[in-house]
Amino acid sequence: MARGQRAMNSVGKAGVTALLLLSLTACAGMRERNREVPLEQLEAQPIYERAEAELEGGRPDDAAELFLEVERLHPYSDWSRRALIMATYAYHQDRDYENSRATAQRFLDFYPGDEDAAYAQYLLALSYYDQIDQVGRDQGLTYQALQALRTVIERYPDSEYAASAILKFDLAFDHLAGKEMEIGRYYLRRENYTAAINRFRVVVEQFQTTSHTPEALLRLVEAYLALGLPNEAQTAGAILGHNFQASPFYDDAFNQLTDMDLAPEAAGESWLREIWQQTVRGNWL
Repeated sequence: MARGQRAMNSVGKAGVTALLLLSLTACAGMRERNREVPLEQLEAQPIYERAEAELEGGRPDDAAELFLEVERLHPYSDWSRRALIMATYAYHQDRDYENSRATAQRFLDFYPGDEDAAYAQYLLALSYYDQIDQVGRDQGLTYQALQALRTVIERYPDSEYAASAILKFDLAFDHLAGKEMEIGRYYLRRENYTAAINRFRVVVEQFQTTSHTPEALLRLVEAYLALGLPNEAQTAGAILGHNFQASPFYDDAFNQLTDMDLAPEAAGESWLREIWQQTVRGNWL
């Protein structure tokens, strides 16, 4: 009796295992058949799920194409809307920034009031921001990134992407100031002091909230001293001391001025005198 019961249990377990294997095989077969069926014959959801699988499998380029097939074959549906924003994301993952930007803009054109519009604008901004090259390259993309990030900040201030957009905006802004500083230092090393001053002036007037402003003021002190213009050098030193007295750039500027029997104080009339007055009034920085 016990032997018969064990045999029946064994048969039962084997049957369950066989059923599981058959079920898995059937599911796999269904997936394979779905893959063989032309996309035109599938509903939106299976195509969308296939695109998700491609994305999860590390094939964002294939995923993007499938998401766009959902939009093409099932336009104006909820699946189409969801697929378009996912195509934007997939293209960005694939670093295909041009297509990511194009699909993001299409989403914004078609669904400007959608809850994912902020994300679409953020991805559009990232398509520029993530291409910002090193300081030595042309900065056209940086300006475009700033404009797109500003749109996120101003149009979607309460979205979850606003804080990240603000941070990236500040970094991109700092990046532009760094470009001006690099060119200014280049001219300064070659004793082209007027050209150097023009670059450092841009930083002081247009990028004063960036991390490059203290050095720009120091370089102005150096350039004006080299040109024999002590009033401008003193005023640049005064602004530097008023705003960044703890900076090593101020120590350097102070030493250069005192070596010439000069003091960091506002003197003469120049564009720097206006900056000094703004500083005293609290309107600068």
